[in-house]
Amino acid sequence: MGSVLGHLKPELVWYHFEEICKYPRCSKKEEKIADYVVSVGNRLGLQTEKDKFGNILIRKPATPGKEGLKTVTMQGHIDMVCEKNRGVEHDFENDSIQPYIDGDWVKAKGTTLGADNGIGVAAALAVLEANDIEHGPIEALFTLDEETGLTGASSLKKGWLKGDILINMDSEELGTLFIGCSGGKNTVAKFKIKPEKSPKNYSAFELKVEGLKGGHSGLEIHAGRGNAVKILNRAIWEYSKDNKLRLAEINGGNKHNAIPREAFAVVLVPKANDNKFKKFVKNYNETVKAENATIEPDLSVSLTKHAVPEKVMDEKTQKRLVDALYAIPHGVIKMSNDIPGLVETSTNLAVVETVGKSVNIVTSQRSSVASEIKDITAMVTSVLQLAGAEITYGDGYPGWKPDINSDVLKVFKSTFENMYGKEPEVTAIHAGLECGIIKEKYPDMDMISFGPTMFGVHSPDEKLQISTVPEFYNQLVNVLKNIPAK
Repeated sequence: MGSVLGHLKPELVWYHFEEICKYPRCSKKEEKIADYVVSVGNRLGLQTEKDKFGNILIRKPATPGKEGLKTVTMQGHIDMVCEKNRGVEHDFENDSIQPYIDGDWVKAKGTTLGADNGIGVAAALAVLEANDIEHGPIEALFTLDEETGLTGASSLKKGWLKGDILINMDSEELGTLFIGCSGGKNTVAKFKIKPEKSPKNYSAFELKVEGLKGGHSGLEIHAGRGNAVKILNRAIWEYSKDNKLRLAEINGGNKHNAIPREAFAVVLVPKANDNKFKKFVKNYNETVKAENATIEPDLSVSLTKHAVPEKVMDEKTQKRLVDALYAIPHGVIKMSNDIPGLVETSTNLAVVETVGKSVNIVTSQRSSVASEIKDITAMVTSVLQLAGAEITYGDGYPGWKPDINSDVLKVFKSTFENMYGKEPEVTAIHAGLECGIIKEKYPDMDMISFGPTMFGVHSPDEKLQISTVPEFYNQLVNVLKNIPAK
């Protein structure tokens, strides 16, 4: 592949980014890109190590006169999300990513670009290779498998890193400094049902909730978007409290980290009540559309005839299930007291699925405060236990509590102000970053996250803004020069 990006500045950053694009690096299949990163360290004669999981650490001594500064760990992940457009022929295990320039953007031909987090990795490699910048002792940590479970960071051993400060370069908005992120945990429930024969002289319908926006259960949880499972279950609960209704199955949502956009249930009502049920659904549709008109203009609750199934849920389990779905909290639980507008704690009712003789519910809890994850998880658990469900939990990952008095934050802010004559935005993100996991293993490490501007990550629409890369790299270089002494 000839150079497409070689004329862009800064040359070393774009050189390494274009080299990175040559190597397949889907999550859990990072062997080739890992070999490239190790080869750079070896070529430069730097101390280069791998741990048992495959994470890579490259150390570079301080430039003369800077030996007394705190040690900085630059950090990024070498895997990427591998997605392509329909009809695009691309073998992610063997083919190179094909970057191209479109105005002020670098994009990829039909696939994800992998700027998340390839540009952060490229910046770290550029610093390691550069011989014209001042810095104290530095090390660069390159983690594996961030995108599918943060397992590279989770496998880090205590004591391997020597850094006093960690600079994570996995953020996507130039001019914004991130000083915190949420941790997370999934709470999963199973309701065992005893299928019964469908009652005679009942009609079957499919009750549908559609047209919602959905979205990321961390980044959009504060937006007030509708939850299709909650809306569907509310209809079932309201009608069945005064009328006969049997539930055959209920399904909605498909990802633990997404707000459900659609939900469906197969329900049975006495044939004599067909019109009554249809009228109820029509009125209910008007009610919830009015409640959500501003944020969910395309919301629709509808009813279609359905073949009568052979079996329905036993009434006892049905009641416990519907009561639990109504009672489970969903949405923002607490806002941050330190950062205006930041969600500190939330929970997402993510998935309900009828499988054989059970109904499974997946919920996801997030918080930047470890004790609050425990609290909201216990709250969800208590509701499900009261309803008689079997409970299991995901492994979870820790949050990163913001420290507005951070020393590295002060350096970044002063550097930014000197470069641009204005203050950067300082915030946290209600989603997971590797910082939370690393902080748990290295609690005394001062941390910050930043990066150039990107859009559409994790999709073939991913694009990296060219004009923000020199600013991103220059800020990194200036920060390294001004790190405080030990």
